[in-house]
Amino acid sequence: MRIPSGVSGFDELIQGGFLPRRLYVLSGPPGSGKTTFTAQFIAEGLRNGEQCMYITMHETQDELVNDMSSFDFGFETLTKSDGFRYINLVSPKGKHLLNQFSQSGSTSSVQSLTDKIVAFVNSRQVDRLVIDSTMLLRLFFANGSEEMTRFLTALKQGDATTLLISEMTDPSSYSDEHFLAHGVVFFHNYLEATGMTRGIQVIKMRGTNIDCDIRSLTFTDNGLVVDPRSKVDL
Repeated sequence: MRIPSGVSGFDELIQGGFLPRRLYVLSGPPGSGKTTFTAQFIAEGLRNGEQCMYITMHETQDELVNDMSSFDFGFETLTKSDGFRYINLVSPKGKHLLNQFSQSGSTSSVQSLTDKIVAFVNSRQVDRLVIDSTMLLRLFFANGSEEMTRFLTALKQGDATTLLISEMTDPSSYSDEHFLAHGVVFFHNYLEATGMTRGIQVIKMRGTNIDCDIRSLTFTDNGLVVDPRSKVDL
């Protein structure tokens, strides 16, 4: 069984889609398409009647919806369904929701945060989960590596298919989330005299035959489109 990404052309790079109930990291520089990719992933799930959740720490739901409203893949309409939950961890509403899942056995703030998020996701029987982003998560984790490892390990034990946005900009430099994830997808953008060249590269995908070539990635009216037959040299 494969989970369709909702991004035209991308699933051809990974044998038809993501394997379910696994953790995938989307890495790349600002403006390379990571957020749009996750919005299309969520929209595809909602279109198929799945339970979807978007967890962030830096923007409101209205801001995300407005950003995606310029595309025609229906994000604005689909996210009005009962199957969608949006949580901003630093908003009063987000804190209130997570506090309902406090566990008295938690011995530190990071354990509490990790347990709350995982318990909330599991309670909603979430099929698709997006977390934006690792940079902001680390603001919650004073002891970076150890605490991030605990958080990601807990996510991997859940039932959701999870996309985690990472702001890493160097595809040759790896961090904890890349080693722990079941898959890593890297987004490229390069400004040339003729304009912006964009590409997408599957660096790692357990249980899937892949190549590591950079393939063409384009923003269109329907969102991101991948050309799996077009190789990009950056």
